[in-house]
Amino acid sequence: MSFDGLFTKAMSEELFQHINGGRINKIHQPYPNEIIMIVRAHGKNHKLLLSAHPSYSRAQLTNETYENPQDPPMFCMLLRKHLEGAIIENIYQKERDRILIFEVKGRNEIGDISYKTLIIEIMGRHSNIIIVDKENNKILDSIKHVSYAVNSYRAILPGQTYKFPPEQHKLDPLTAAPEDVLKALDFNSGKLDKQLVAAFAGFSPLLAKEIMLKCELPTQENVLEAFEEVIDLFKNQKYCPAIMHNNNKELFYCFPLKHVEETIKTFTTLSEMLDRFYFGKASRDRIKQQAQDLERFITNEKEKNAKKIGKLQDTLHESQKGETFQLYGELLTANIYQIQQGMTEIEVVNYYDEEGKTVLIPLQPQKSPSQNAQAYYTKYQKSKNAISIVTEQIQLATEELQYFEALLHQLDSARPKDIEEIREELQEGGYLKQRHKKGFKKPKDTKPVLDEYMSTDGDLILVGKNNKQNEYLTNKLSKRDDIWFHTKDIPGSHVVIRNSEPTEKTLEEAAMLAAYYSKAKNSSRVPVDYTQIRHVKKPKGSKPGFVTYDNQTTLFVTPDEDVVLQLKK
Repeated sequence: MSFDGLFTKAMSEELFQHINGGRINKIHQPYPNEIIMIVRAHGKNHKLLLSAHPSYSRAQLTNETYENPQDPPMFCMLLRKHLEGAIIENIYQKERDRILIFEVKGRNEIGDISYKTLIIEIMGRHSNIIIVDKENNKILDSIKHVSYAVNSYRAILPGQTYKFPPEQHKLDPLTAAPEDVLKALDFNSGKLDKQLVAAFAGFSPLLAKEIMLKCELPTQENVLEAFEEVIDLFKNQKYCPAIMHNNNKELFYCFPLKHVEETIKTFTTLSEMLDRFYFGKASRDRIKQQAQDLERFITNEKEKNAKKIGKLQDTLHESQKGETFQLYGELLTANIYQIQQGMTEIEVVNYYDEEGKTVLIPLQPQKSPSQNAQAYYTKYQKSKNAISIVTEQIQLATEELQYFEALLHQLDSARPKDIEEIREELQEGGYLKQRHKKGFKKPKDTKPVLDEYMSTDGDLILVGKNNKQNEYLTNKLSKRDDIWFHTKDIPGSHVVIRNSEPTEKTLEEAAMLAAYYSKAKNSSRVPVDYTQIRHVKKPKGSKPGFVTYDNQTTLFVTPDEDVVLQLKK
């Protein structure tokens, strides 16, 4: 658990430093469990993210962009009513709990000063965002409603008196005296890391393990020294936010943890670190929920085509026996004088065989010798025709398989808008039925919105995230001399540099973007082809996003997420 009570303390201090005394200008609710507030403080706008997501609950300043719904939810409208234009007077943590409290001063409908409290409870699936009237401690509303049927201790409902979660009566590690620390631990029982978690508020197993690593021998003196060393970092706000890698799992904390295998990267602020840590994680989770039916359909179609190819290949194998039928027909014709009607088989010399071996040919006794020969010629002709048909069917099924594999890949890096474009593409292709809600008006054709990046040397680089965007970018938007990129023989995005003569650095960066937004995202030395747009052609009747190209040059690049984030415009 990275976002523990002591991490919450550090975050409360960071938020206090940046936005305390600021004015809340705008409030949005882009997703059911997340609130975005634009706070004007110290001469600049800050974007405050409050999340009650079951897996990604947190409070932080963010630089990420979010798409807001056309109709704001009721909770968002209520927050706007009470908090827009209000001043943040204080930000603090509730003891060492994962609870952040914002005290806000504003004016009500008639212009009188009113005081509100915004409480963010960061507690996994029990996380919540609650607005409370400070004067009477009554809940005005919450992002999640919790009744007494769900929680017997307290209800989180409008009109209820707000109650903090039950206290655990643990020691505060920041104020605990040395003798209190030693008294709280039983050195004879062992498992001191678990004892630390049980005895001290705000402690997570991560932090407890770090303390135990610092003392080579778990003596009273060593444990106390290690405990005070770590706690001093929080007392003096000596933070160095870091993302670490441990057993194929990413972790983060206020400072690098030595007991974790590898430190990937350090950051200047906690918010910057959280942006990097949650980059893509939360959005992929939301996309997965939003595109569940779509992903299931595409996966089924992919598997269906894979099975179809297998059956067709079996048919093709059978059809390839046609050469044997042709041989039997020719040998029967050559030896027709030897055949008597009523024979069930005949052994003749195979004059195609260098060694002159004999062949046993089955015969139908009711047929004449010439009819038997003709029957084999007919079977040969059917097999010949079947081969061309089956081969064509295999090719078509393979193209379908590749198409759905590409769509699955596109879902991995899709935004909500991209999901809708993929859905529209499948509807236009006849794979999905168009289902319009009652009173729904189909919007006018809008141009796809492309991802924009700026190279180190100042060139605009455009990236298509799905087939609609790829088509628009390559076939409509780009000029003949623009430079086009795509991973070699690997499903991926179309990438275009809006410059006919880019620098080597820009070429490398565009190639990295093409590799990053491809199926080979996690590979090294990914081959990426680039050529001028004039050499990129769309075959007639081909699938959306499918092109052929020539006059290409190949670059080998290793995708780097940090570089991609730096280039984002």
